[in-house]
Amino acid sequence: MSGFSIDSQGWLTGARHVPSPNFNQRPATAALSLLVIHNISLPPGQFGSAHICDFFTNCLDADAHPYFREIADLRVSAHLLIRRDGGVVQFVSFHDRAWHAGQSCFDGAENCNDFSLGIELEGSDDQPYTDQQYHCLAALVRVLLAHYPGLSKQRIVGHSDIAPGRKTDPGPCFDWRRLSAALEA
Repeated sequence: MSGFSIDSQGWLTGARHVPSPNFNQRPATAALSLLVIHNISLPPGQFGSAHICDFFTNCLDADAHPYFREIADLRVSAHLLIRRDGGVVQFVSFHDRAWHAGQSCFDGAENCNDFSLGIELEGSDDQPYTDQQYHCLAALVRVLLAHYPGLSKQRIVGHSDIAPGRKTDPGPCFDWRRLSAALEA
């Protein structure tokens, strides 16, 4: 996990790159200053398929599962996905605005996509995350904090923190103390 670095184009070395069309430029006045932790599983509660990559690249087969009919037309992405085994997929350059936060607000600033990075953990609110995911997440956060001076440990939040009442992820099974301790080590 220590082999991560960020190239001049905002892509993470050591990650699998699956470019998503679901991004745009950040506003010129928006400084990168927030890291948002999410979770995703497709179908809900199931892990290990290609469906997340398909979803973030607008290739999800709506007929593959009944739930997919509800979401197949959505256009969303995240910067990174951390799989259950600790594998990392990057969909959007860190320089660009991924569409992960939706209607959101942090510290009085609306539209968090403008100034944040989104990291999806393959998981769900009600299932523990894996040791590999915590190890990988801590390594990634360290690299991001070192590379982007506007980010800080105090500005790492869950999707539920920026969209309360609308979102619940990363959920009660996410161990914030474990992440904090790993970042202090």
